[in-house]
Order: sequence, then structure tokens, then C-alpha cells
Amino acid sequence: MEVFFSDMTPLTLALCLMVALVAGVIKGMVGFAMPMVMVSGLSSIVGAEWALAGLILPTVLTNLWQALRQGRAAAWASVKRFRVFLLCGFVTLVASAQLVRVLPANVLLLMIGVPVVIFALIQLFGVKLRLREDGHHVVEAGIGGFAGFIGGMSGIWGPPTVMYLTAINTPKRDQMRIQGVIYGLGAVALLGAHVGSGVMRAQTLPFSVALLVPALAGTWLGFQVQDRIDQAAFRKATLVVLMVAGLNLIRRGLTG
Repeated sequence: MEVFFSDMTPLTLALCLMVALVAGVIKGMVGFAMPMVMVSGLSSIVGAEWALAGLILPTVLTNLWQALRQGRAAAWASVKRFRVFLLCGFVTLVASAQLVRVLPANVLLLMIGVPVVIFALIQLFGVKLRLREDGHHVVEAGIGGFAGFIGGMSGIWGPPTVMYLTAINTPKRDQMRIQGVIYGLGAVALLGAHVGSGVMRAQTLPFSVALLVPALAGTWLGFQVQDRIDQAAFRKATLVVLMVAGLNLIRRGLTG
């Protein structure tokens, strides 16, 4: 441990493990927000590169677990059902990754945060924004493309995905599984990209491995809560987390 984390004090490492635990609990409860929580928390403790490296393996494995909780057949059915969303998101993610240096980061964060907060507030105040579950592939393609577009530049594709699944009134168990599938495929792509970029390397890999234990433990705790709450409570918890995430994105966009 001293060899791998020679630049970290025991307190620093303990704080990082606590961030991973909290992120895991939130992830298990509502199915998303782990990258945002971990990036926000870890980057205030360690460098941005270490924060990014640290979240990669916990994000991959918790999403895999989430996607497969109802079995491989159910996960594959989600892939087929949301193939338009996934395909459009992948295409725009690859394309927008080339635009990272063109669009200012604060503008991008505001582009994500403002509509997310508006959507969450409208829903929390009882205004029902609904889409039919079927027959709207154009809308699905548009939202999937937007999620991929912002994901390619920022690594954050969760809020638009959650907005869409909430708008089509996805049942709780299905929404958790679908989010796991969508985010899991994105997380695998993120892992591959950052093995190539050098962010995930021999020095940072043990740090990401160390964060796996609290992240997985937190996710298990969150799953226990999520399994015991009804659809209405799950929806409200999802919207609250979505609003907090959106406000944090706006804060980052305004403060630079």
C-alpha cells in the first residue's frame, strides 16, 4: 500500500474511500450520478487526473452489476429496446470528442445543467411531462444523440438519459437495468479511451482498484434501499438527485 500510494497520507486515502462509498450508495439508490459525485469529491482531495482514473473501475463494475441484476436476457432486451438511443449516442460521442478544444467547458456545463434543473423542478412541482413508451424513435434518437454529444466532451451523459427514461415513465426495475446497460457500455468505452490516453496506468490503477471495495459496498447498500421503496418514492428521489446534479453543473459553469 505504501508503494502504491506513497504520495497520499492515510487521511487523504480514507477521504477518497469515503467519497467512493457515498457515490456507491447514491448509485445503488437511483442508478446514476456516481461519476459526478466521484469527480466532484475526489478532485477536491487529489488531482483531477487521479480523480478521473479513480472512478473508472468502480463505474465499470457497478454498472455491470446494475445491468445484470435481472439476468443477461433482460439486459440484452434493454440493449435491443434502446438500440436507437445507443447507436445515436455512440455516433455523436465519437464525433464530439473531437470538439473538446472548440467549445468552452463552462458553456457545455451550462448547456447540460440548465435544462436538467428546469426539467427536475417542473416534475417535482407536479407538472407531468410524458412521452409515449413506443412510437417516438425520432425523439429517442435526438435525446440519445444529445447525450452522446455532451458525453464525448465532458464524460457526463447521465442527466439527459435519466430525463428521457423519467419522461416515458419507465418502471423502477426497468429504469435501473436500462441505466446500467447504457452507462456500462459508456464506461467500458471510457476505460478503453483512458488506457490509451495514459490516465489509467500502472501508477493510478491500484488507486482505482482500492476504490472498488467502498464503491461496491455502497452500491449494495443503495440497492437495499431502492428495492424497498415504491415507484413514486423512487421517482422523487431520482428527480431530487437529478436537480442537485444539474445545480452543481450550473455552479461549475458559472465559476469556471
